[in-house]
This record gives sequence, structure tokens and C-alpha cells, in this order.
Amino acid sequence: MDGVAGFVPRLLRDSGVGLFRVEDRVFEAMVDGWRAQMLARGLVTATIETRTRLVMRFQQFTGDYPWTWRPADLEDFLAERRSGDRPIALSTLRADANAIGMFCAYLAGPAYGWPGFCERTFGDVPAQICFDWNTPRHTTDDAVPAGRRALSKAELQRLFDHLDDLIDREHAAGSKRWLPLLRDSIAFKVCYAFGLRRREVAMLDLQDFGPNPHVPAYAGFGAVTVRWAKGTTGSGPRRRTVLTVPEFDWAVDLLGFWTSPQGRGRFPSAERSSALWPSERAARIALGSLSDAFAQHRTAVGLPEELGLHCLRHSYVTHLIEAGYDPAFVQTQVGHAYASTTGLYTSVSADFKQKTVQQMIARRIAGKDGETDA
Repeated sequence: MDGVAGFVPRLLRDSGVGLFRVEDRVFEAMVDGWRAQMLARGLVTATIETRTRLVMRFQQFTGDYPWTWRPADLEDFLAERRSGDRPIALSTLRADANAIGMFCAYLAGPAYGWPGFCERTFGDVPAQICFDWNTPRHTTDDAVPAGRRALSKAELQRLFDHLDDLIDREHAAGSKRWLPLLRDSIAFKVCYAFGLRRREVAMLDLQDFGPNPHVPAYAGFGAVTVRWAKGTTGSGPRRRTVLTVPEFDWAVDLLGFWTSPQGRGRFPSAERSSALWPSERAARIALGSLSDAFAQHRTAVGLPEELGLHCLRHSYVTHLIEAGYDPAFVQTQVGHAYASTTGLYTSVSADFKQKTVQQMIARRIAGKDGETDA
């Protein structure tokens, strides 16, 4: 078992209780072993260091060691994190509990030898202290803030019309601002047309687009490979392919124009990179620039402040559901691991709800009439 990442080090097993400050040495070895296990799983370094720092912080809070931790220690720690002048967000609280739970699971499992070692050395064993009844729930409506909703089609039209008019005015006035405005406007529309996250749209390259052999009319823009899709915690980015759908086929001509010399080719920096969205000086726009630009234009057309760039993704999900697409297809398009997440993104309009109810009533009446005729 010595070759297993995270197994009790030989130094500890051979040294017994004669180590100086044995509790601290054992705890350090536990954290190092857990770090090795996470590295072996392929987690990114930033996630590993965040989790290990959290576990060390928890140990300092309790003043005890993992083989003596109890559920009440976790509850006190989370309660303190959630209270005070600057309480942490519920999502952070959930991440903290998850990290401590994973560390306890690593120690309590028989594969790494820690239970037997701790029983021989300290007369106690590490155990899991995180349970459903003392940690934040993982599937709740608070996963999506109340203000983060889909934009209605009328709101989207108002936003896009404002941008188009602004581009025309700046171009007519001879201002250099029209080209960055054009880039941002097309980026927002692509974000909406493919249901992309901020990082996903910002990191697009020219070669990420390709044909859909089943829909030749879309030419080279029948699908997009999203290389920087959100992965599971600590796993790094994943890939997914998003198909162009008929409801958003206007994006094909838009992308055809933008990828021509008359579009992105007007940026001098475009020659140095294949990035879809170059800036005036850099090969690629900064990650936060699209969010800042969206907030500026959102305010200009009088939309609520809580609506951010991510709401275009919510709009994509909602409008596909309203158009009658299978929720499973929509889930695949946006890369959600769980259907419940796609459900949280969906905020169908009142008109759609009323039409659905009326359709169900009509079907029920038709069914009863059929029974009477029989």
C-alpha cells in the first residue's frame, strides 16, 4: 500500500509515538497525504490549496485534531463563518463544509491506513463529521440569486436596438468607439445565441466554430466547441459542443460577418491571434470587460441593476424551453450536470404559462368529448 497516494507515510509508522510534537506531525502528514490524493485525481493546484488551507483553518479553530473532531465542532465553525459583521455567502459555506467532509472521508476510509494508525497512536480514530443534517443543502433555490433571471424578448430587443443605434451614431460621427461597441454587441448576441457563460464566450477562438453535417445551410457555424466550459469543482475546464438551433440561426450571418476582414479584421491585434474578440491593444479582451460593458448598456436602457451578462444564458435556456425543446436537449446544450440546475435557470413568461394551461384544458375537453362520443 506504500504506493497509494495519501497512505500513512513510512516515517510515521516506523517512528511510533517517539516523534517530537507527534500530534502536529501527524496532522501535517494527513494534510500532505490528502494533497497527494487530490493531485492524483487531477484537481487543479488552486483548488487543492484552497481546500487544504480551509482544513488547517478548521483545525486552528477547534484546537483539536481530526481523530477527536466531532459534528459539534463543524457546526460551531460554520456558525461563526456565517455570522459576524461580514458573513460569508451560502455558496462559500457549502464549499467549506464540502472540503471538510472530503478530508474526513479521506481519513476515515480504510484505504489509506489512518484509522488503524490513529487507534494505535492516540487511542481514537478519525470519523466523518459532515452530514445532511448539519451542512448546507446542495440543491436549493438559493443556488440562483432571485434577481438573476432571464430577460424577456422585449428587453433583449431593447438592449440590442440600443447597441445598434449607438454603433451607427458613433460610426457616423467618425468616432473610434464604434468598433469596440460593434465587437461587444456581437459578443453579447453570440453569448445569447449559444447560451454561454462569461468565460466561455471570452475565450472563444476562430477555430472553435465548425459545420453541422446535418444542417449544411449553417456552413461553418453549425456548432461551436466550448473549450473553457465550467467543470466539476477542482477538475479544471471541460469541453462541450453546442449546436446552432433554428431559433438562433441569425447568429450564422452575424458570425460570418464578424470573422471577415470587415469585422474583427479591423483590429490591428487580430493578426497576432485567433481570438474571436480582440481588443485595441491586446490579442484578446480581458475577462471582465464584457461584463462591465454589459452593465453599462443595461443601465442605459433602464434594465434592473441585478441583471448581468450571465442572464443572457438564462434567457437562452428559457426561450428554448418556451419554443418547445426537450429539457434534456437544453441541459446538454448548456452543459449542466443535473436537470435541476437547468430548471433553476428557467423563468418562462406569463404568456407561455397561460398558453400551456389553455392547451391542457383544450386537451382535457377534447378527451371528454371523445369519451362521450364513444
